[in-house]
Amino acid sequence: MPTTSAAGDGRRPTLADVAARAGVSVALVSIVMRGAKGAGAATRERVLRAAEEIGYRPDTRARLLRSSRSRLLGVQFGLHHPFHTHLVEGIYAAAEPAGYQVALSAVAPSRGERQAVEALLADRCEALVLLGPEMPVARLADIAAQVPVVSVARRLRPAPPGVDVVRTADDEGARQAVDHLVALGHRAIVHIDGGRAPGAADRRRGYRTAMNRHGLSGHSRLLPGGLTEEDGARAARTLLAEGHRPSAVLAFNDRCATGVLDAFLRAGVGVPTEVSVVGFDDTRLARLAHIDLTTVAQDIPRLAELAVGRAIARLEGERDSETASGRETVIAPRLVVRGTTATP
Repeated sequence: MPTTSAAGDGRRPTLADVAARAGVSVALVSIVMRGAKGAGAATRERVLRAAEEIGYRPDTRARLLRSSRSRLLGVQFGLHHPFHTHLVEGIYAAAEPAGYQVALSAVAPSRGERQAVEALLADRCEALVLLGPEMPVARLADIAAQVPVVSVARRLRPAPPGVDVVRTADDEGARQAVDHLVALGHRAIVHIDGGRAPGAADRRRGYRTAMNRHGLSGHSRLLPGGLTEEDGARAARTLLAEGHRPSAVLAFNDRCATGVLDAFLRAGVGVPTEVSVVGFDDTRLARLAHIDLTTVAQDIPRLAELAVGRAIARLEGERDSETASGRETVIAPRLVVRGTTATP
């Protein structure tokens, strides 16, 4: 069993403790812990075994603070957004092999974006990756004057200097959803809107464009909604109260779609036998067997990889005129057909 230190006195184990345990110099232990060249395989194994035996863990933050760089990427995310948690997972996977650590700061009902960003800057983050930021463009520009900024899942045209954009083609995703429903035979297709949320305007535009292209502009209808299950349920209850239901609903995101499904289930309305429902994002929620939601998938690993790549490119010396003014990278979405859509 590992002890707390070589001396057993409750101290946090140090490099010197590992060196004493392994019978080598502190310098050699440092080489092994940094993964640098200069230690043979047998020595490396002995040092790592000694470190494990005494419970030594490298203090990464302390090492970074001693250097001129922090190599920290700050990530602002929405605490209640499943899509954001999936992105955070992808950001870790992309950042750590590149030698960067990730610092997280959540946005919640009691904690706004300004506080989340200030906490990341106080942690000496070298660049910020902001997931679905809702702050004014002028505020993004102010932050980018301090550190490079990557905005994920929000269109910015033009992007302020120092701000890169990585997003999904939300309008194309909405068009794919409408095309799928029309191909099944639906005509009365309602879009439950995302309000002012990032991506909502593009999804509205894609929905309208597709409905017009199919000659269904007279059937187009936008219903106020939002990002949450309650937003979707409220919109569904509005449809139920009217008595004349559409044959299909395109919800702003998977959470909103789940609220729609719940309201219809409680009212005894069959999905997809009476109403088809489509979500957006393809979160793990959509893949649950009892939900089985048809949805528009965003390529989350690719979005995360590109966001981290843009941040690191800025930090490691990219200075051409295109990136100075901001670069936008747009990823294609993909419709995933499951059990909530069928012929009307």
